[in-house]
Amino acid sequence: MSFTALSELTSCRRLVVKIGSALLIGNGSPRRNWLETLVQDLVMLRNEGVELVVVSSGAIALGASRLGLPSGGRASLADAQAAASVGQITLAGLWADKLAQSELTAAQMLLSLSDLEDRRRYLNASATLARLLEAGAVPVINENDSVATEEIRFGDNDRLAARVAQAAQADAVLLLSDVDGLFDRDPKKGDARLIENVKGITPEVLAMASAESSSGMGSGGMASKLQAAQIAERAGITLAIINGTQNSPISKAISANRGTVFLPQRSDTARKAWLGGRLTSEGSLTVDKGCTKALLNGGASVLAVGITAVDGAFERGALVEVLDTKGKSIAKGLVEYDAVVCRRIAGLREDHQARILGYAPRAAVVHRDHMVLL
Repeated sequence: MSFTALSELTSCRRLVVKIGSALLIGNGSPRRNWLETLVQDLVMLRNEGVELVVVSSGAIALGASRLGLPSGGRASLADAQAAASVGQITLAGLWADKLAQSELTAAQMLLSLSDLEDRRRYLNASATLARLLEAGAVPVINENDSVATEEIRFGDNDRLAARVAQAAQADAVLLLSDVDGLFDRDPKKGDARLIENVKGITPEVLAMASAESSSGMGSGGMASKLQAAQIAERAGITLAIINGTQNSPISKAISANRGTVFLPQRSDTARKAWLGGRLTSEGSLTVDKGCTKALLNGGASVLAVGITAVDGAFERGALVEVLDTKGKSIAKGLVEYDAVVCRRIAGLREDHQARILGYAPRAAVVHRDHMVLL
């Protein structure tokens, strides 16, 4: 069951809680007292019948301190990978110890971007999460930073949390931040107003966000949290942001009913939700105004006749973005032809395609069953 206010958080069946580095780590060491109060909040939720998944940052910060690396381990990719390798051991042990004190069993899962972008691996991760939760464990998840590259990584755990929520079939995601939620302007300004409910991520909402991470320790910021909310809202998942800097942050946010709740806008099928949440595409198809209108009205596929430009060097079955005439992404889908063929048949009607290809063309370049509107 999803919720519309933080006071209803305990009604969730399954919840993903994300904790950033700046909250968990102080001066290179774990904030153990704060973590103990957070674990008590998690115990409170478990006692209310909420199944929990934790997405925890902190490995790079912990490892950088242990190795004496500059810039918190983020001076280079090699430093970040080395720091994560050392710090993840400490991070996993920290969670295992604190949860065990409350008679909860921690389970570690390290996920890479490709684990959730590839459909088969995504389903494997989903099955593992389901079994762990069925067994009563609390999965503690982090990005596998020791092998991640600049090109193939989430880069922040906000979006990872939203993707994990999809894989875990969770009702909601709770992001702990260093501010109370989304404000209509810089919260450092005295007249900034907290936005309590957001019904859809619009350009106006995106304009309120800052991409900066105020601590300098993490890799997120409000912009990454809004990207996570976009992933969640398309999958029928509620996402909330609360202030995590205080002790017992979840219970205090519930008591004060203070934070920002992003309401789900639709509930795509599991496959379409996975498609909509994918973060990497291998190319794009630009379509004309007629095709754009047909897509946005719902139920249409991308036909070759409506394609005006093809970008990328993708193979058949790759994920591509569908762009309107102004370059705005309006859909994502799995393409039925490789890029070379797409360029050959772009703008052509079905009979002309058959002459070019030498065989009867497929019904669509991107079929509606394999596409999700954004």
